[in-house]
Amino acid sequence: MDNLDWNQLKAFLKTAETGSLSAAARKLGLTQPTLSRQVAAIEQHMGVTLFERVGKSMVLTPTGLDLLEHARAMGAAAEALGLAATGRSEAVGGVVSVSATDVVAAYLVPPILQRLRAQEPGIAVEVISSNALSDLLRREADIAIRHVKPEQPDLIARLVREATAHFYASEGWVRTYGHPRNAQDATQVPFVGSDRSGRYLAYLRQHGLHLSEDNFSCYSDHTVAHWALVCQGMGVGAMMTEIARKTPGMVRVLDDLPPVRFPIWLVSHRELRTSRRIRVVFEALAEGLSDEG
Repeated sequence: MDNLDWNQLKAFLKTAETGSLSAAARKLGLTQPTLSRQVAAIEQHMGVTLFERVGKSMVLTPTGLDLLEHARAMGAAAEALGLAATGRSEAVGGVVSVSATDVVAAYLVPPILQRLRAQEPGIAVEVISSNALSDLLRREADIAIRHVKPEQPDLIARLVREATAHFYASEGWVRTYGHPRNAQDATQVPFVGSDRSGRYLAYLRQHGLHLSEDNFSCYSDHTVAHWALVCQGMGVGAMMTEIARKTPGMVRVLDDLPPVRFPIWLVSHRELRTSRRIRVVFEALAEGLSDEG
């Protein structure tokens, strides 16, 4: 088929992926009317109906399903072309996107970027704060800071270090509840919970804390908000050692328990690593994150 518009193809793919014009428009950074016109244009260009409206959803027709895999193959080829082009760029300038968990993005990344900015003012870094794993192969980020080793063979991963976390409470909380030292002490004091589904409670029990839901004074699955609640004196919570150490007014508690250990991985696509600006950011992150503060 001649002269197929790439923007129209992306509109088709993203609408098929999300099942919604509004969601697809948000993903592509477009208005919904613009995306709708692009979907209508590719249908007109191909002479077929790709979607049916079912309420607010966009459902693929049998023809749309037949063509979806071909469109995905074209999209993957275009993404591979973009990766190769980016990888061969030697300019030390432009934007590099870095994804990290909310707490790493809030506390560990900013001072690294401040030093990097002084050394390489032509590089702007987009920080993507998300506790979900960014898909580097789909260019959701150029570099990711992860706590699990990636399995995709097209990714390059460097183990920066093994980090630790301990349990902490505010000075005011300790004045009120005392200083719990061991697992038995922990059963008598309030904690800040992470979720109400029982996953965090199960994790604490695996760590030797025989708690119940009654021990939780409040909940937040957003780590920065969780830490703010701990700092406010709402209960005991875990935090990375270097972050807690730099937070005024916090006391390490449950001292007899072993630390929580977890890896810090720095991950990028293997072709992106040949881009000088991404290489510069990657190395700056590796150096900064290796410092335990």
